[in-house]
Amino acid sequence: MNNDSTALYAFRKYGNTVLRAAFAFSGSYSEAEDIVQEVFLSLHINPRSFNDDEHLKAWLLRVTVNKCKNLRRSFRFSRTCSLDELENSEAICEISTKGRELREQIAALPKKYAQVIYLHYYEGYSIKEMAEITGKNENTVGSLLRRGREKLRAELEREDEICREEIIKTL
Repeated sequence: MNNDSTALYAFRKYGNTVLRAAFAFSGSYSEAEDIVQEVFLSLHINPRSFNDDEHLKAWLLRVTVNKCKNLRRSFRFSRTCSLDELENSEAICEISTKGRELREQIAALPKKYAQVIYLHYYEGYSIKEMAEITGKNENTVGSLLRRGREKLRAELEREDEICREEIIKTL
């Protein structure tokens, strides 16, 4: 496979995965699209060789995570409001209402927890693989995943309790 076809192959096979990851980390569909372009452009400009498709996918997700981190640190990000926040960006996502609510709960978590929860539950990575992707120690990733689950569980239980109280009030 030559360099041109590597980037094209990667885009066709993992384009949607990279887009979902970028959206999960950036919270903005338009920013996610820009990040996807940057990720595949960097693969095209600086071709690499990969052991297999999983290695390619892990590299793409690692680059995506790094680009999202760079976006979060940028001056532009901290000083602007995206159009996605103003419009109903949920119409763009093709996921169920419950899935959307859970996705919003995950996005509301601190980024360090949301990142590992997304990689584990949405992309199916193990703690060891997530440690390689995020550049963190395996024990750190395991702790982040455990704490993220605890925070998510507590938030879901709190919302469930609020819903029950609202139902009782209407009776």
